Amino acid sequence: MYVTYALYSKKYNKIYIGYTADLIDRYYSHNIHSTKGYTKNFRPWIVVYVEFHELKSTAMQRENQLKSSRGRDFIRKQVELVGLISVS
Repeated sequence: MYVTYALYSKKYNKIYIGYTADLIDRYYSHNIHSTKGYTKNFRPWIVVYVEFHELKSTAMQRENQLKSSRGRDFIRKQVELVGLISVS
């Protein structure tokens, strides 16, 4: 099972989109363990969206869709629904 996920940094108003086979380990990597990379600079991260996929290839395809302009707009709306931001 694979997960396509979106993280949100309220402090920096940033979104990160990725996929993994182990969301809990990946979450800790983004928030605690990683010493380099994009997500290290915008901690803390909150999981705001997840989708489950049977195949790695479909999880990767969905990640790419969510990274598009329309996909990021969709994620911003999900963040708004969670109540973390107000989208105009």
